[in-house]
Amino acid sequence: MRTELSRRLGIEHALFGFTPFPAVAAAISRAGGLGVLGAVRYAAPGDLARDLDWMQEHTDGRPYGLDVVMPARRVEGVTEADVEAMIPAGHRDFVRTTLAEHGVPALPDGEPSGWRVTGWLDDVARTQLDVAFDYPIALLANALGPPPPDVVRRAHARGVLVAALAGSARHAVRHAEAGVDIVVAQGYEAGGHTGEIATMVLTPEVVRAVDPLPVLAAGGIGGGEQAAAALALGAQGVWLGSLWLTTEEAGLTSGALTAKLLAAGSGDTVRSRALTGKPARQLRTAWTDAWDDPAGPGTLPMPLQGLLVAEALTRIQRYEVGPLLGTPVGQIVGRMDTVRSVRAVVDDLTRGFERAVERLNRIAGGAREEDVTS
Repeated sequence: MRTELSRRLGIEHALFGFTPFPAVAAAISRAGGLGVLGAVRYAAPGDLARDLDWMQEHTDGRPYGLDVVMPARRVEGVTEADVEAMIPAGHRDFVRTTLAEHGVPALPDGEPSGWRVTGWLDDVARTQLDVAFDYPIALLANALGPPPPDVVRRAHARGVLVAALAGSARHAVRHAEAGVDIVVAQGYEAGGHTGEIATMVLTPEVVRAVDPLPVLAAGGIGGGEQAAAALALGAQGVWLGSLWLTTEEAGLTSGALTAKLLAAGSGDTVRSRALTGKPARQLRTAWTDAWDDPAGPGTLPMPLQGLLVAEALTRIQRYEVGPLLGTPVGQIVGRMDTVRSVRAVVDDLTRGFERAVERLNRIAGGAREEDVTS
């Protein structure tokens, strides 16, 4: 699975694996792809440095990348406390009521209140970059479009390629104009934040719109045959996120969440604003149903929603409250029915890719023979 882009990055397979787990990212890189570590969870720069140190020791010298959540426009002088103060009391009451209805215990005294969606704050994101640029990252990806111009220049000065996710050709053109090197065309089927256009439609539209920039296809890709289809549509690689959630290295193998993922079908996800305030595909749960119910208060815009629900989600996950327990995941979850190692997943992808290419070669060869005999 080699393309011009994979050769440029020095990776064996044009597989780009996004994950919040350092062990998964490192294993993807060791298996010949490019592991991309999600940074949104790292509010403390020391924590990110610790995990990047670990990756340096466990990637066997293979390249890896970092994914941030950073607005294209710089916002200064806004603190997390300023944002917290904007959250209405009625929404806080709704969170408390929903947790109480399902008997979710409080966190122990002194335990951190969990994941905070603070990476969008300019000072937090830039602190993450100050740490990351001390390491030989090969790729900087941004989930909210292109980073600010000075960040793009800073990455390029260090020889780091910049990628940005796009949900439409219009967005992709703006990304190209902002100086990104790679556009990730993320379709409706994908986990996390998505637009309204399916991957099969979106990918060739983006390829045409930003040519000659390389494009990665994302959404609904869980096998080598789907990866081959993405490359046939003009992509130079595939961006995979959901597929790694049920790998051994993710560390979820004994939990209730993994059991829910393994049992879920492709129709068991929903695109909801319950997690961050922006439409994000995730497992459908009593939590998403509560927020999507017209009788409720409705979700808040990003980042207010993420800050509002951070502690609640930590409590739900800690105590494995089944009806409320969920995670961002794409429609490909229906294919995720066993726990496997990252290496096994990559091997399956490459074998499926080979089968698809061989099948197409046979079809093309048969057509040529027919032309000759006729």
